[in-house]
Amino acid sequence: MDPLLELLHQNAKLSREDLGRMLKMSPEEIDERIRRYEADGWILAYQAVIDPEKVDADAVTAFIEVSITPERGGGFDRLAERIARFDEVKTCWLMSGGYDLAVMVEGDNLREIARFVSEKLSTVEGVISTATRFRLKTYKQNGVLLSHGERAERLAVAP
Repeated sequence: MDPLLELLHQNAKLSREDLGRMLKMSPEEIDERIRRYEADGWILAYQAVIDPEKVDADAVTAFIEVSITPERGGGFDRLAERIARFDEVKTCWLMSGGYDLAVMVEGDNLREIARFVSEKLSTVEGVISTATRFRLKTYKQNGVLLSHGERAERLAVAP
């Protein structure tokens, strides 16, 4: 990956001056490259990594494995894009292995996730099956370790 993109991916709040010093470029060169990356669609958005337990400890995140029937002439793309448009869907990936799509959804409670799966996702024509798993705790997100002030201690060995 381009070093500028890597630095922005790690910390988009770095100033143009800091980026220029790190990459031995002028701030104007940095600005021009960033404008070009944004115009060409390489940079799509800037986001903060949020600790979900501090913002809303009761929110529910689910990872849903979805098996689908590929469409003639469109393969997996049209169906995956249709599923990705649901507001509840935060991430949608085409996968290799035992299922076709990995779908990450968020909701206020388990009932909301269950309603999404049963009323929206499962009713999409071409969806064969789903398997839902729930996030219990986040240790690392988008390359950032989330520390909750807890120290991992070794368990005592008992005979």
